[in-house]
Amino acid sequence: MSTPERPDLKRARLRQPGVSVPSPCINVCRLDERSGRCVGCLRTLAEIGAWSRLSDADKLAVWAQLETRETIAE
Repeated sequence: MSTPERPDLKRARLRQPGVSVPSPCINVCRLDERSGRCVGCLRTLAEIGAWSRLSDADKLAVWAQLETRETIAE
């Protein structure tokens, strides 16, 4: 199987116009048992669960962390 696309803030802004800091979700929602991160957006379950309550600054901090995370091969 192929590796899904990496979350990309510019593409997310296009998919979610009008949202100040869009979600990194790319609709590939499955947790990797080894890393505990979503195979699609690379967020942890805690980050996913807290997303709607995070400030814009905290959301941008999550985005910054995503850029350093390795994609998860399926």
